[in-house]
Amino acid sequence: MTQYVTRAGIETDPALATFVEEEVLAPLGRDPETFWQGFARLLGEFAPRNAALLEKREALQAQIDAWHRERAGQPHDAEAYRAFIEDIGYLVPEPGDFTIGTQNVDPEIATMAGPQLVVPILNARFLLNAANARWGSLYDAFYGTDTLDAPPARPGGYDEDRGAAVIAEGRRFLDEALPLVDQSWADIEGRDNIGLQDEGQRVGTTDKGLLFHNNGLHIEVQFDADSPIGKSDKAGISDIVLEAALTTIADCEDSVAAVDAEDKLTAYRNWLGIIRGDLSDSFEKGGKTVTRELAADKTYTDASDTQRALPGRSLMFVRNVGHLMTNPAMRWDGAEIPEGILDAVMTSAISAQDIAGLGTYGNSRKGSIYIVKPKMHGPEECGFTDDLFNAVEDLLELPRHTIKVGVMDEERRTSANLAACIHAVKDRIVFINTGFLDRTGDEIHTSMRAGPMMRKGEMKNSAWLKAYEARNVGIGLRHGLSGRAQIGKGMWAAPDLMGQMMLEKIGHLRAGANTAWVPSPTAATLHAIHYHREDVFEVQKGLGDVPGLDDLLTIPLAEGTNWSEDEIRAELDNNCQGLLGYVVRWIDQGVGCSKVPDLNDVGLMEDRATLRISSQHIANWLFHGVITEDQVMDSLRRMAAKVDQQNAGDPFYEPLLENEDGPAFSAAKDLIFKGVEQPSGYTEPLLHQWRLRKKASC
Repeated sequence: MTQYVTRAGIETDPALATFVEEEVLAPLGRDPETFWQGFARLLGEFAPRNAALLEKREALQAQIDAWHRERAGQPHDAEAYRAFIEDIGYLVPEPGDFTIGTQNVDPEIATMAGPQLVVPILNARFLLNAANARWGSLYDAFYGTDTLDAPPARPGGYDEDRGAAVIAEGRRFLDEALPLVDQSWADIEGRDNIGLQDEGQRVGTTDKGLLFHNNGLHIEVQFDADSPIGKSDKAGISDIVLEAALTTIADCEDSVAAVDAEDKLTAYRNWLGIIRGDLSDSFEKGGKTVTRELAADKTYTDASDTQRALPGRSLMFVRNVGHLMTNPAMRWDGAEIPEGILDAVMTSAISAQDIAGLGTYGNSRKGSIYIVKPKMHGPEECGFTDDLFNAVEDLLELPRHTIKVGVMDEERRTSANLAACIHAVKDRIVFINTGFLDRTGDEIHTSMRAGPMMRKGEMKNSAWLKAYEARNVGIGLRHGLSGRAQIGKGMWAAPDLMGQMMLEKIGHLRAGANTAWVPSPTAATLHAIHYHREDVFEVQKGLGDVPGLDDLLTIPLAEGTNWSEDEIRAELDNNCQGLLGYVVRWIDQGVGCSKVPDLNDVGLMEDRATLRISSQHIANWLFHGVITEDQVMDSLRRMAAKVDQQNAGDPFYEPLLENEDGPAFSAAKDLIFKGVEQPSGYTEPLLHQWRLRKKASC
């Protein structure tokens, strides 16, 4: 049972209250009593509005459910359906012509194009790795991944054959990004007298080599003839270092398991460490203790012999949670406060130290705070966020629109009304991004009663998904995001398949996205190559018309499909295995995002978005009689054995088959058998319930 202290009528966890007052407010010179009183007034206005918006979600869903029930057994009438969702206010009129008015946006967001990382905020080591991924070794990325058409490195020290392949591929990249006059980079014999075809690409010199730029991104060619690599290179090049993860999202949402005050305090303390610049983490590696800290800026000397610096770290966003969940960290008016309001106030108050110049390095050079807001349903909820951020700015005495917002376009009502959503936050928006998995989960849940859905793999080629991805870019460009904000694409989920990523992910740039998510710093370094190959801002100028709504509103029903027993079993097993592999770590170990082996033992990055689509898909097939409860339980037990085997080397792992009545297996069953009734098909309510039970039993 949480013991609370009271501040201006807000019951708060004592450790969290102390943290806020002593570590957040005190350096800002803010009076705690004034802050808490203002926070209480904010809750008085926004907590009831938050609840009303959630009630509207459920009311709209009930109307859609009833519409489908009344037409059970009839072919889907797309024209009548669109008229119906317009009539109930699910689909709203498009706003007139407008251009976003966001000001004071850092160049990493507005005028540069490059990779973006998303990292769980609870893991300090991962958070530091991601923040430091602004610069990455191309040689290391080539050497340790499957990107080269060459045998992998032999174990037992440096493999010279592999190294030679890395050097050759590095030279090919330099020839492509920084072409020389009348020669190849493979021909040079030192750092002197390197003549570029475009001398405007030359930036200056660093303490390790030469600095160049291409398509707005920097490239450092390092020289060290005495290093193990440089001494085998006739030019003495020891590495090629790329500017990689321009931005990173510290995630309080889908990639973390934060269910109580203890978890939220860890999240906020890590964010404060990023803002102050003093976050560190020590760990054992190779029998030694290694301490990781934030990287310093990269200094260089330009052509006029002036010392300059480039940021050594990603520009940091923080992703708050959505509107749905509450958290026991604080209570107001007898109930847990909405977690999204808690995040908005806490992460902004912490970020205010950056605005005040209190950090070692600084994050935003434009005086902005960057918050990604997920899982908003439609323009009214976006407008609520805009009002909330106004109130937070007033609470913290920040200028209007200091807090910028990134809108995750991952719910059906948002993508169908995207222009109106952008308009609702038009003076603070800096980011829109598609999320296939959450968007698919919402697609299934919204149309749960329309009929059984097609298999998950087939949805990747469905009409609605293609329209969704194209409309996100097209609508963003129509309303002036190019040069002012990011238009993003989703995650490459297979961190071990970098060769395949290099073949496919350039498609995100060719579709007009000036950022896209990658699963690791190494992936960010490799993905940066794509931004040297394509000038995204030029691509954006040549994109055509925005697709209409009809394809977007096409429900991915499996009409006329007669699956075989083997196909049904394969789909069910795939869903159950992925679900169990993720849930067991979330519930038992509090791991919100990790590389989970799939049914074929390929490691895939899993978070709550992947869980939402798997659980909703099973629930849909169960609801329509494609599968039975007995088939689901049989698959869960067989896949539990598979997951147990895949995790046999984890000393902290608790086998599922030995704990069928335990929290992890019980949570998995609930996510399926209670999936139809979950709000918007979200997994958080059940995950939080079972994780709290698990923590209470430890």
